[in-house]
Formats: sequence, structure tokens, C-alpha cells
Amino acid sequence: MIITDNKRDYYDRCASMLCSGLSEILLKIPEVKRTAVQEIRLRSNKPIALSSGKETFFVCENGSIIYSPAPRAVICTREHLFECFRRICSYSVYSKQNEITEGYITASNGCRIGISGTAAVKKGMICSVTDITSMNIRISRQFFGISRQLMQKLFPLDGGILIAGAPSTGKTTLLRDIAYNASLGNECRIMRTSVIDERGELSGGNKGELDLGLSDVFSGYPKKYGMIQAIRSMSPQLIICDEVGTDEDASTIAKGANAGAYIIATIHAGSIRELESRSQTKKLLETGAFSTIVMLDSSDRPCNIREIRKLDRFAS
Repeated sequence: MIITDNKRDYYDRCASMLCSGLSEILLKIPEVKRTAVQEIRLRSNKPIALSSGKETFFVCENGSIIYSPAPRAVICTREHLFECFRRICSYSVYSKQNEITEGYITASNGCRIGISGTAAVKKGMICSVTDITSMNIRISRQFFGISRQLMQKLFPLDGGILIAGAPSTGKTTLLRDIAYNASLGNECRIMRTSVIDERGELSGGNKGELDLGLSDVFSGYPKKYGMIQAIRSMSPQLIICDEVGTDEDASTIAKGANAGAYIIATIHAGSIRELESRSQTKKLLETGAFSTIVMLDSSDRPCNIREIRKLDRFAS
């Protein structure tokens, strides 16, 4: 049984983060659209675009929906964008610089906001981003029970799980529910679960807005530090982390697996073929941390499992 956490309207919370001139309009759109929206895109002096995964639409001043960027569509001015940016940074842009240089900000409710603008580069590294021109607010939602079918098939674990999917296919949502269920013993024995929440998306940032059950959450820790800290201090049976794929991630995951913990992680990929073609995937699999690949479907069917493949088949 899949239950949305109805105690919070995640769209409303995200729309309310924005400047009053935009939030009041976005809160007028029909309820059926609010629950479907996955992303709110703001571009300087361009119409506000809302995406549900299946479609992109635009909003008029009275809250009605149109399906083309017609003259009636509400425009996000440069001033709107700057004020939204400042509000999301809690009026302390400097404190968010490390995230900004990585291309995103994590809001206090766990939503991740992608940003684009003008980069200042020093010694080949981005040291700051100014003149923000676009923001993409990805709405984090919690669906209790969304992972239970997967857990019934794969638990008790015989190895780690690598969950693959293209952007907006529900990887983080699925991972969040696995942490919730595994830590509470739903569909499995209770597992000591540590969540390495590098960007604050899984738990909802430093305020822990989202429910991860009895998980021990390492929020804001880079994976290489968070995983070692978890092993040293929490003796986890299960370690969960989001968005792996670098050589450093492979080394870190190997350490976690060698300490006796199962690893469940996500990786960006649109297909098994795409995974197979990447050298980074090969390094992740060579760690021995993963026994199963779970491939998710598409952005219009988030959290839907397209394929489960054991690694002996994957390697063949």
C-alpha cells in the first residue's frame, strides 16, 4: 500500500519559498496539478514553467494553466529571480557558496534547487557563481510504502543494490522509503541503517523535514567522510547514499562493504546499456559491494521498476 504523507503539501511548501509576487500565483493553480508537479523552473524574464514528468505547462495570473508560453503566461522577472534566490538562501548567500559552486542549493525542506548563472573560475575550479539566470526547484515528496514491492523481492539482502535511472525517475524517493522501512523492520528484520545525506535531499536538510524512520542521518557529510564516520560510530548493517559514480565514490563504497555493511545507492543512467558503457560503473561493480542492479522506468512513471538484474547476468 502506497501512502503519500498528507500532513504536508510539498508543492505548497516549495511555492511558498518564493517571493510573494510569484508564490501567490503558483498557489492558485488547480489541486490536481499541484499534486502532479515535480519541478518549478524559473528563468530570468521568461515564463514560469511547471513540469509533471509527463508534460510541461505554464501558469496565468489567475492560476489557470496553459500549455504554451503564450503572452498570458506569468513572467519571472530578473527581480523576481533575485529575490527568490535570496529567500531560498535564507538571505545568507555567502553561507551557501559551497553548494552554489556545485550548481545547486538544498532548501530547509529538503528540496534541491538547481541553479545556472555566470561562473568565476580560478585554477580550473569554479569559485563562485553570480548573475543567476535560472533556478529549477525539484519538489521532494514522501510516499510511504513505495519501496515495499522491491524489498519483498530483494530482502533479506544477499549484497548491495545499485538503483539506476534517468533524472526524475524517483531514485531519491525510492531510496528514502527503503531507509524508512529497513530501519523500522517493515518487510525485513530491523536493520541498523545509516543514511549519508550529502546534499540534504534524503532527510530534508538539517531540520530533518522528511521521515527516515530510525535511520542515523549524516546530513551534509561528503560520502567519503560520512561513510567512515557511520562505520566508526554507528556500526551500521545498511548504508544508504544517493548519486554515486565517481572514482572516489567507488573507493568509499569499497570501504563500507569491507566493514560488513550492505550498501544501497543510486546512479544516473537511462538504461542498462548506458551503465555497461561507463568506466565508472565498472569500478563500482568491481568493489564487490553490489549484487543487484535495479533499473527504474521513466520520469512519467516515477519509482516504477523496469528491470531487476543480478550482477552475474549483468557481467555476462
